[in-house]
Parts: sequence; structure tokens; C-alpha cells
Amino acid sequence: MSQIKNAQIRYRIIDRCIRNKYRPNPTKRDLREACEESLYGSSAGHNICDSTIEKDLFAMRMDHDAPIKYSKVTRGYYYDDENYSFDDIPLTSEDLNAIQFAAKTLMQFRDIDMFKQFGNAIDKIVDRVTIAENPLDEKIQEYVQFEKGINTTGNHFLSGLLEAIQNGKMVTFDYTSFITDKSKGRTVTPLLLKEYRNRWYLICHDEEKRKIITYALERMENVEITPHNGSVPKDFSPENFFEHTIGITTYDAVPEKVEFKANNIASKYIESQPFHSTQKVLKVGKNKTSFSLKVIITEELIREILSYGGEIEVVSPISLRDKIVDRVIDMINTYNL
Repeated sequence: MSQIKNAQIRYRIIDRCIRNKYRPNPTKRDLREACEESLYGSSAGHNICDSTIEKDLFAMRMDHDAPIKYSKVTRGYYYDDENYSFDDIPLTSEDLNAIQFAAKTLMQFRDIDMFKQFGNAIDKIVDRVTIAENPLDEKIQEYVQFEKGINTTGNHFLSGLLEAIQNGKMVTFDYTSFITDKSKGRTVTPLLLKEYRNRWYLICHDEEKRKIITYALERMENVEITPHNGSVPKDFSPENFFEHTIGITTYDAVPEKVEFKANNIASKYIESQPFHSTQKVLKVGKNKTSFSLKVIITEELIREILSYGGEIEVVSPISLRDKIVDRVIDMINTYNL
């Protein structure tokens, strides 16, 4: 990669560090380590020196009007204009060529087992880049509408949490509950990172509760990796933890056989996008198709079924059928029918 392209990438890494509200006023060392880690996978200082970062900061000020200021109190850098972002600067032709090259590289990996779960995301990136000569041309919006993802916070914690998992270290963070809307400090041993519906979750062993808990990254703040070794439950298996569940909810329970019927239209959608890997077609009738699953009954399963309204009828188990009936009755009462 040319030095010019390397510099452009460093500018964006520096910009991201300066705008990180969870770690404000990064020092020169912080910026150097972030750039080297992103570009070379190491922060030892063998590839990028402090003088390179100084030149980058100068170039960002002079060439891109970046309002970078230095604080003598924190010995770190900040933006004098909080609304400034390097992302607002138009990409050059070299930037576009680099993006298109990266997209083609991603396509080479999409069928490898490790990357198969990201296949849809890779397809979206490639489609956006290859659909036109200039993927940032605003006129494309007039003819092609791409699905808009939900902007969530907390994704910048991913690399740190992964590092803690790999090294078996405890992590502390402040967590705001949806129910109480209050923040409380947590000390956990991270075990697994899981994405569900464009949101990231941390499955971990909570040291205070002494059990495995799931926390949403978007409700975390002040995440810190401690030097203390964590406590990983002996029977925890990342590969099997969500084996019998739909969504992000799971607990210690025996999976049950779920049978349901769907009308002809709904059955086509359900066959093309199965609820779970254990889904099977039991019988294809004239008006309805019967399916089966072997899963733990969770809130996500109930909501998936209810999303089809009257197009699906749960046959068994009776406990699940009763829960669906109760929800339907609640809906009727809500609408005063």
C-alpha cells in the first residue's frame, strides 16, 4: 500500500480516536498505537513513530482544516469544533480505488467457514461499491434504495472485549438497565460476543451474580480490561451455548419439539428463512404446511411466531400454544374488541 494511502487511513484512525467520547483527549502515544494496531496488528512502535503522527496532525490541520487542539492539562488532543468529522470530507479517487479493492478482497473470503455468518454484510458492501463507478454518487439514491441499518453504540468496545476473552481477563463497565434506567458497575469475565439483529451482546460470567449473564454493548460505558484473571465456568461451550435457542435469550432448559402449521404464503417465507437450524417440514398439505423445531421456548421464539399473525398456528407443546393464546387475548383487549 502506498504511503499516501497509508496516510489517509491514519487520518481517519486519528479522527476516530479524537472523537471517541469514552476515551477523550488521546495522547500522541495513544494515536500512534491506534494507527499501528489497525494497520499492522501490533502497537510495539516498529512501524510508526511519533514524528509520523506529528506530521499527520499537521497535515490534517493544514490540508483538511481539522480543528485539532492540544490540551496541556491532559497532554492530549481534541477538536475545537465538536461537530467536526473527517468522515464528512469527500473521498479521493485513490480512496475509492482502495475501497473497491477491499470489496473484491472480501468476496474472496465470503465462503470460508469463519466468514459465512457475515455473508449478507459482505454482499451489501460489494453491491454498494460495484453498482456504480462512483459508489458515493448521490444520484444513485434516486434509483436504488439500500436497506438502512440501525445506528447503535458500543461497537467500539468489540476489539477490547475480544482481547479480554482471548486472554481470560476480567472486565469492568457501567451498565444501564432497560427496566430501571439506572447505571450500575459490573465486573465480569467475558466469554462470547454475539450479534443479533444488528446489535452486539456480551455473554459473560458475572462475578457478583455468579452466573452467566448477557449484556448489550450499546448500554455499556467506561469499559476497562483489568489485569486480573477471570473465572470461566468449566461447562461453558461457546459453540453450543446458543445451539437450542432463537435470538439472544437462553437458559438452562431442555429443548422441546415445537410443531406449527403455516398457510401457503407464510410457509414459503418460513422455508426460505428458517426460524432455526433444526427446522423441518413435516407435511405439505393443500392449504397449510406443517413444520417442527427443537428449541428452548424463549421470548424471541414467541415474537417470531406472532410476527406472522394468524398465518401460523402452534400445535404443540400446549404450554407454548397457551402463551400465544394469552398474547392474542391481550391484543384483543388492547384494541377493545
